[in-house]
Amino acid sequence: MNITQTFYNSLASQYDKLFADWQAATQEQAVILNKIFKDNGFDKSAKLLDCACGIGTQVIGLAKLGYCVTASDISEEELMQAKVRAEKNNVNIDFKQADFCTLEETFSQQFDIVICMDNALPHMLSKNALDKAVKSIMNRIKTGGIFVASIRDYDTLLADKPPYSPPYIHKTENGQRVSFQTWAWEGERYKLTQYIIEDGDALQISKFDCEYRATRRAELTSLLTENGCSEVQWKFPDETGFYQPIVIAKK
Repeated sequence: MNITQTFYNSLASQYDKLFADWQAATQEQAVILNKIFKDNGFDKSAKLLDCACGIGTQVIGLAKLGYCVTASDISEEELMQAKVRAEKNNVNIDFKQADFCTLEETFSQQFDIVICMDNALPHMLSKNALDKAVKSIMNRIKTGGIFVASIRDYDTLLADKPPYSPPYIHKTENGQRVSFQTWAWEGERYKLTQYIIEDGDALQISKFDCEYRATRRAELTSLLTENGCSEVQWKFPDETGFYQPIVIAKK
């Protein structure tokens, strides 16, 4: 089991705590993605794969809007959480465990839309690994289909290499929850530690470790173009309302 699987397996039961209101976030993000799909000529008849679905943050909201959705993730524990949450939301989603670097081992069919949100691609710790992921994903997209992904704004972050992210403070029934990350940089890679502090009737502190490679937009654009994309565009938070830059690549 690699560091990414371990990270998400460990974090799975607490992942929703990174949101002020996870359920509301699923609806808000589905609206944002639905607009992107519509702007690119797709409606709810499109066949969609979320290849890094996590606990279902995007895919559950999209299923509630009426999309036919398939979802996969490398983490067994997050998939278990996603299945429970899909059932609670009364949506039918086909969940599979899969590494997005080898999607063809799990999926023989191609999709109209593949999404990969929440900074999943920068888990690829080298350009070769990222290229393998992009190849795998593009091979599962029909000609004329689109790939939609989000990553952190590393073009900006690499200028200063901040040692931490600003904390999020959420009120809870018993007090407050504080979540933040520390980032230990080594060149273009950084080791991330996610802290979740529950300050209520009793103090509880959880921490989870992972590693990322800061991926510049130009690098990802180049790899998408080399792997069959005829058009690549970037949308930013002030335009989409999503918290990270989003790339839209047409095959």
